[in-house]
Amino acid sequence: MQLGRVLIIAGSDSGGGAGIQADIKAVTALGGYAATAITAVTVQNTLGVSGVHPIPLDVVEAQARAVLDDIGADVIKTGMLADTGVVRLVARLLDDSAVPAVVDPVMIAKGGASLLADDAIATVRGELVPRSALLTPNAPEAAALTGLAVETTDDLRRAGEALLELGARAVLMKGGHVAGERVTDVLLTAAGETLFEGERIETRHTHGTGCTLASACAAGLAQGLDLVAAVARAWNYVHEAMLRAPGLGRGHGPLDHAWPLRDAR
Repeated sequence: MQLGRVLIIAGSDSGGGAGIQADIKAVTALGGYAATAITAVTVQNTLGVSGVHPIPLDVVEAQARAVLDDIGADVIKTGMLADTGVVRLVARLLDDSAVPAVVDPVMIAKGGASLLADDAIATVRGELVPRSALLTPNAPEAAALTGLAVETTDDLRRAGEALLELGARAVLMKGGHVAGERVTDVLLTAAGETLFEGERIETRHTHGTGCTLASACAAGLAQGLDLVAAVARAWNYVHEAMLRAPGLGRGHGPLDHAWPLRDAR
C-alpha cells in the first residue's frame, strides 16, 4: 500500500476533536500523510463554538499551492470552507491540480454553530458537488444541498441520487441523524449502492465523527484502495474510535483517533 498524501483544506478546532486536528489524526492513524491549508481558526471545545476567525483568502490559497507545488497530493479533502470565496478557491484548485476530492460539506458544528455562510450553500452545490470524487453529507447537509426532506434511509437514497445527478461521482449518505436503533450509511455510485450498517452507539462522544469519516475515506483512496474498501475501512475505524472515546470534556466529546496505533504496539 502506498503512503497516501492527503491535502486537507478545512478549519481548525482548538478542542482537537474535529476539523483539521481530527483530519490529521485520522489520516495519520491509518498510515497516510496529512498536509493542510487552514481556512479558519475556530474557538471551541466540547461545549461549542464561541468564535470563528477566517483566514485571508490569499493565505488559504498560498498554503494549498505550497503543498501541491512541493509535496503533492493524491487526494484533496475539504471540510469547513466558511464562505463563497473559499468554496470558489477550492474549485479552482481542484481544476488546476486535477487531484480527486473528498468533499465533506460541513455546514453546522455539533453544538449548532454555523460553519458555512447561507449564501455559500448554492456555490457548494454548483461548484464542489460536481467536482467531488466522493461527497459525504449527513442528512441535514443533504437536505440543504438538494431541497429534499431527509428523514429516513429511503430519503437518504433519494437525496444521494439527486447529488449524483448534480455531478458527484460517489456519495456517502451518512445516516446518523436518521432515527432508529441502527445506523445505516448508504454509499451510492452510478453502479449501485453499498450499505454500511451497525447498532447505534448511545454516547455523547460524537464530536468530529463526520470530519474523521471523510478523512479516513480520503486516506484510503490516497493509498490506492478502491472506493468500497476505502469507505469500509473508514467506517470501521470511526465505529471503533467512538467505542473507545476517552471521555474528555463536558459536552460532545472527541473520539479516540489513535486506537490503531495503540493496538499495533
